[in-house]
Amino acid sequence: MSFEERHKEGYELLHEKDLDSSLDMARRLQRMKPDAPEGYTLEAEVMQKLSQWDASITSLNEAIELDSDSGRLYNLRGYAYLNKDDLEKAHEDFEMAIALDNLPSAHRHLVLYKLMTGKGNEAITYLLDRIRTDPRDVENWILMGDLMKKGGHEAKARSYYEQALRMDPDNEYVKELLNH
Repeated sequence: MSFEERHKEGYELLHEKDLDSSLDMARRLQRMKPDAPEGYTLEAEVMQKLSQWDASITSLNEAIELDSDSGRLYNLRGYAYLNKDDLEKAHEDFEMAIALDNLPSAHRHLVLYKLMTGKGNEAITYLLDRIRTDPRDVENWILMGDLMKKGGHEAKARSYYEQALRMDPDNEYVKELLNH
């Protein structure tokens, strides 16, 4: 089996929640190509599923050392830092992910960072700007709905969820929210 096939299989196992097998595949990838970031990245994502944030950061540090131009890697590491409450490191990584690849998920993580640092109004303003910038990004509509709901604005939340459902009619999360 080629490196690429093993890499694909490792992610399939991760998505199937077979974390032990996915981790084994990540370690095989690392042995096959120690200078490639893919094995370390897969290992980091398995560790995140296990909420082992320090182990994830260690693997992502390895991956970033091998590929320092990948916004995805910084975004993943920032998410791990966010979960460890190392908020400033998370902020730096999200900014780097945005600067490198302008990743929508890094923008959403930056909103979470703003919320966690007590900048709720700034988070909402930022997210509204993201919705105007990329109105087809369903996840931004969902996140805004979640924020409105947490703030006690049920009608506003519902309108954001309804828009998200129009854009993604198969979204189970939104369907469930609108049925309650």
